Amino acid sequence: MSTTYTNTITFKINKTDVPERYLVLNDSTSLLKITLKTNGFNLLKYYFKKPKIDINFSENIEMSKEYYIWNKHQGFSDLNHQFNKDIEIISITPDTLKFRFDVNAIKKVPVKLNSKLSFTTGFDLLDSIKISPDSVKIIGPEILVSEIAFIETDTLSLKDIKANVDKTVSLNLPNNKNNNLIFSDSKVGIHAEVDKFTEGHLKIPITVINIPDSLQIKYFPKKLYVTYYTSLSNYNKITANDFMVTCDFNQIEKESEFLIPQIVTQPNEVKHVKLSQEQIEFIIIE
Repeated sequence: MSTTYTNTITFKINKTDVPERYLVLNDSTSLLKITLKTNGFNLLKYYFKKPKIDINFSENIEMSKEYYIWNKHQGFSDLNHQFNKDIEIISITPDTLKFRFDVNAIKKVPVKLNSKLSFTTGFDLLDSIKISPDSVKIIGPEILVSEIAFIETDTLSLKDIKANVDKTVSLNLPNNKNNNLIFSDSKVGIHAEVDKFTEGHLKIPITVINIPDSLQIKYFPKKLYVTYYTSLSNYNKITANDFMVTCDFNQIEKESEFLIPQIVTQPNEVKHVKLSQEQIEFIIIE
């Protein structure tokens, strides 16, 4: 193994430090043949796995309108530093490499969660589910980047939830078999606060709006019950003043004898709010 040999080895090119706004296309040269002179032990490692050589795109390389151009005279020092001092580079083929490039588009798109969640009876989400990060940066050719409006996650399936959720879920990234697209993230964190919930009831006064000045009306009932769902921790904080129920006189259908109540204000801490009835009787006073 101590005998000196001269062998030509094919190296796959590993492109490093390519400026973010440019994309080196995969139809460019990807191999470099380097003839090395060293002992057999040093050469042996290149036959156990496919060797790679780095070419740095931030220095010792020229840029034309369509190509990055590397030549062995400018890049020799960089290559030489990637071999130990017992290895001598005899020759490099080809002596010039051209890497075709395109200008990258950079775009941020939102992450959409796919989920199948079911809760233990009496438990529910305290707030909306938080995704971190909630968007993904995509770098690639404009024609490809422009087609992507959002990124979905793999499906998060959880049953009988009764505690806070902290999970990591993979992103369902678009097909990128030619590696022309770069994504800032491949996974996101999912966080959701869960609490025990209970039902609440409050009686809310009804306000009739947009009654013409020329009319007077009487309506019944003057108050309605609202039923809602809220967490135990928020139950005592919810009051009738947090709700507003109105009937819009302008929305009465012709010859109707009923007003339609609507909840126009409600606290953020409640869910599934319902009114005790859907119609309010009224009469016009002559």
